[in-house]
Amino acid sequence: MSSLRALVRHVYWTIAPDKEPDAEPVTYALQCVTCSEKSERSEDWEEPQDWALKHSGRNPSHQTYREHITRPWRTRMKSEPGARS
Repeated sequence: MSSLRALVRHVYWTIAPDKEPDAEPVTYALQCVTCSEKSERSEDWEEPQDWALKHSGRNPSHQTYREHITRPWRTRMKSEPGARS
């Protein structure tokens, strides 16, 4: 009689923004498209926005910005294809 050496099963996964208490915070930054200078990352959206307004004030031709958002995500196993976890 042979012994069981491995058990293989298909597992379904889902991914969503990490809302756990230990999740990293969502952070925001803005980068000037004209010169590539970038604001500091902040958990508060207003700080990068204030930076961009001041940057445009000092550099009137710098009017286009790129937003950088860092949002933590987490994967989880689902019990079956249609189940929500």
